[in-house]
Amino acid sequence: MNNPMIRNGFLLALFALICTGLVAVVNQQTADKITQQEQQELMRVLHQLIPDEMHDNDLTAQCTLLLDKEALGTDNPMPAYIATMAGKPVAIAIEAIAPDGYNGNIKLIVGVNTQGEVLGVRTLTHQETPGLGDKIELRKSNWVSQFVGKRLDSQDDKQWLVKKDGGDFDQFTGATITPRAYVKAVKNAVWYFNNNQAQIFSQPLNCEAKHD
Repeated sequence: MNNPMIRNGFLLALFALICTGLVAVVNQQTADKITQQEQQELMRVLHQLIPDEMHDNDLTAQCTLLLDKEALGTDNPMPAYIATMAGKPVAIAIEAIAPDGYNGNIKLIVGVNTQGEVLGVRTLTHQETPGLGDKIELRKSNWVSQFVGKRLDSQDDKQWLVKKDGGDFDQFTGATITPRAYVKAVKNAVWYFNNNQAQIFSQPLNCEAKHD
């Protein structure tokens, strides 16, 4: 390699190859860490929604996939974690999407017992505006606590609207779109569960297929 241009080109190509390899390794390690953190966060949330004294099974092991775009806000199958006591279903935590948030999809999870009473709701991921729409996060606001104890008597239950629309749920100052979309998503998930309990509880436990 006596030609300086060829030598420099080779060195640049080698440098680029090494950098690409390093980036790939870092990305892989980061992805694994993120997946682990997400799993830990899911476990924490599940134990908040369905207290340990209410069930005697491993919630993440008793997981089935639900598919209903209208009810769950997405074409993709969504995990549902079934809580049992002595082998009998007592509650469920269903992941769902609010597709009409102000800045796009809001991923949430809803805990409901077999009597149709909401045990709790948590936000998993979102891109809502900081200081406005992000009040759907429990660490920013206790707004999601309004769902605890709620029941849904009919699909057009007027209580399941924000107060601006005549319902029971507070909207955010300067931000109505986010809570409106959120309430609708929780309502749809609860209604779906109320009307499909037997089918859901008899489905195979197949969440591993989604992760593979």
